[in-house]
Amino acid sequence: MIISLLVIVTATFGLMRAAPGGPFTGEKELPPAIQANLNAFYGLDQPWYKQYFDYLVSIAQWDFGPSFTYKGQTVNDLINNGFPVSFYLGMEAILVAVAVGILLGTIAALKHNEWQDYGAMIVAVLGISVPSFIIASVFQYFLAMQLGLFPVARWDSFMHSVLPALALATTPMAFIARLTRSSMLEVLSNDYIRTAKSKGLSKNVIIWRHTIRNALLPVVSYMGPLISAILTGSFIIEKIFGVPGLGMHFVTSITNRDYTTIMGVTVFFSILLLVSILLVDIAYGLIDPRIQIAGKKGD
Repeated sequence: MIISLLVIVTATFGLMRAAPGGPFTGEKELPPAIQANLNAFYGLDQPWYKQYFDYLVSIAQWDFGPSFTYKGQTVNDLINNGFPVSFYLGMEAILVAVAVGILLGTIAALKHNEWQDYGAMIVAVLGISVPSFIIASVFQYFLAMQLGLFPVARWDSFMHSVLPALALATTPMAFIARLTRSSMLEVLSNDYIRTAKSKGLSKNVIIWRHTIRNALLPVVSYMGPLISAILTGSFIIEKIFGVPGLGMHFVTSITNRDYTTIMGVTVFFSILLLVSILLVDIAYGLIDPRIQIAGKKGD
């Protein structure tokens, strides 16, 4: 994890320094004296290796530096303010995606080659094929503007979170449905399922105790990067619905070439991703006892 994080930090730092322009580049060019003072104040006049080393030290101290776009705020402030909003929205989206995705995938597998299977897979294909910003716009137009069931945008109450959560959950829900269906079909064809049926076990016991649990491993693998991506917020969804989350700050920082915010949010996202992957590896052993977390000596 430490090596992966170091590679990510190095790549992000290099790309930011190679990008044209700078954080103080605007439509109106600053006088050279003011530009020099700003570069000196933020340490941008130092050699690149000095900036890189100082940034590594700052990250080790969990200090991402000041924001160039949001005056008077640090990147830590932006993360502390934006991440709880993205986390709340992300948890809603994850619950919807997992619940609906597993339900659709299970129905499709149990009703293989029947109309339920075809209907569930049509929904899954649409969820994967249609971009999230189009789904978000459709929800805004029909559910908010035409029917008036939900607010169009802003972030003031639970009702304001429903549409962005649904739009954010559509694509992962479709992937989970397809993964669950294919995995369950494979599990249902195994010998131990036929043995369980021959022993006279009820259909519900076979499905819940022997089938779904073993079929969830591919879904758990997908949950690692999914959780980190959703909890940090969807850049597009948050921008469309005016959600003041981490994704919206990231979009604004890219537009304004805010180096420190871009790198800080990227590092924060990377840490969440690596931790999520670690938790997924641990969850394997909890779901399937046949998988060993740590091998014995000599294995």
